[in-house]
Amino acid sequence: MKNKWTIKPKSKISTKKLEEELGIDSNLVELLHQRGITTFEEAKSFFRPNLSQIHDPFLMKDMDKAVERIFTAFEKNERILVYGDYDVDGTTAVSLMFTFLQKHHSEIKYYIPNRYTEGYGISCQGIDYANENGFDLIIALDCGIKAIDKIEYANERNIDFIICDHHRPGDKIPNAVAVLDPKREDCDYPYKELCGCGVGYKLVQAIAQKKNIPYEELEEYHDLLAISIGADIVPITGENRTLAYLGLKRVNSNPRPGIAELLKLSTKKKELTITDLVFTIAPRINAAGRMETGMNAVKLMVSGAEVNVSEIGKFIELENMDRKTFDKSITEEALSIIRQDENLLKAKTTVLYNENWHKGVVGIVCSRLIETYYRPTIILTESNGKAAGSARSVRGFDVYNAIDECSDLLEQFGGHMYAAGMTMPIENIPAFQKKFEEVVSKTITKEQLTPEIEIDIEITLEEITGNSNQPIPKFYRIIKQFAPFGPGNMHPVFVTRNLKAKWCKIVGENHLKLTVFDPKDETVQFAAIGFKLSEHFTELNEGKSFDLVYTLEENHWNGKVSLQFMVKDIRVL
Repeated sequence: MKNKWTIKPKSKISTKKLEEELGIDSNLVELLHQRGITTFEEAKSFFRPNLSQIHDPFLMKDMDKAVERIFTAFEKNERILVYGDYDVDGTTAVSLMFTFLQKHHSEIKYYIPNRYTEGYGISCQGIDYANENGFDLIIALDCGIKAIDKIEYANERNIDFIICDHHRPGDKIPNAVAVLDPKREDCDYPYKELCGCGVGYKLVQAIAQKKNIPYEELEEYHDLLAISIGADIVPITGENRTLAYLGLKRVNSNPRPGIAELLKLSTKKKELTITDLVFTIAPRINAAGRMETGMNAVKLMVSGAEVNVSEIGKFIELENMDRKTFDKSITEEALSIIRQDENLLKAKTTVLYNENWHKGVVGIVCSRLIETYYRPTIILTESNGKAAGSARSVRGFDVYNAIDECSDLLEQFGGHMYAAGMTMPIENIPAFQKKFEEVVSKTITKEQLTPEIEIDIEITLEEITGNSNQPIPKFYRIIKQFAPFGPGNMHPVFVTRNLKAKWCKIVGENHLKLTVFDPKDETVQFAAIGFKLSEHFTELNEGKSFDLVYTLEENHWNGKVSLQFMVKDIRVL
């Protein structure tokens, strides 16, 4: 699949003033301009995130009501149930809220719905559990904004709800004691892109303010925030970026015992990035909810040093290995179905159903299929006599809106622009496949069906080194301070023209390892690796020139640190 290369237009603002004030070159200033940073003060805030950038939690609609209800529960010694979704965002949110409230209230438990028997979000089964066990208040995290009927079900049983969600509301807001969601149209909270764990954190922050607890005492929860922000693919801008920055500091210095155990099982890196958390910690936390129950993940994350977390960690690691096995086999099966069906090959969507596919990995399989067939994708399986599944989208296309137009065929759905979940009667699948294809075909553009690599700037190898022989040049040391990276603040992507390979070889199954240089100055060379790019080996090995799109990263090997290109694409000239 050939990628479209799009180079961002250059800023119309002069870079000279900021170059002089910051002591950096024009390429770096251009990268700052692309992120909306044009003044020294804005650059200072960007490079040095701090607590002053955290908003007052009481700016959020219903925050006063939520805090008042929790204080009433404290005073009356009521039972509180902390309830959350089974994914990373939900389980980290529950762990954060439970750990905090447990210090101030003894009558508290946590609950994660079972993915297979209860499905996504608030369930009647969960409310029944609360009712049977005498809980007076449920704090729902990362779910609930559309649970109109479920909240009424709870109200009928005299169970109060506080909802902490970040998903888009429907036409009606649930009749809960308090509904915290920055995406509410009537909410004036200045930052709209918090994850579910982030909304829960704002509630914790508000309680702490009322109890005169110093903000520094909330630092122990920042590791959970960093993991949820990365895993839930929310923009790493504004308040999220500050919280992610503070969270990474916590992860790298003093993570909670459960997170430390997962790090020990998954990586040897000494300094972790958001990307590391997304690809090492998050899949393991997710695996608990995918393969068995998210309660195991919460148990690990809320455990203190006195608990033997190694046994829980090892169990979750085994669940993650099982997840990988199902992921691989289902992906291969799904790809085979598409390849053998002419209609599916020509379609602008993928909607597949198999009653035997594991519900816990259908979202991952969606993403895998998009790597080969770049189009909105839905994978469904049987769950409790219904078809349940996940959707993933392509750049610039709102899959949530497309699913909404097919809602007459669904029993339940929810999600974001790029990811959603749904449940429908099995007999509705053919009609849904047809209607979803029709809706998407009418609205999606040819450009949206073409994978695109957005390039920040064109640069030469010499501009990266700055005529320095240092293994880590100043250019990269500044780039590193752009972190944490993620949506809204991605790793800068560069293109360099007319390069050649001094040396290259295929590693693994289909990866390309090489050393690149500019024929105009062969003394400037960089090691590079391109995953799944071995198709270019023969031409590069023959000495053909090429253009290279890449990001920069440090390579640690045998105690030495060097700069390495992470190749995203190659065009042989």
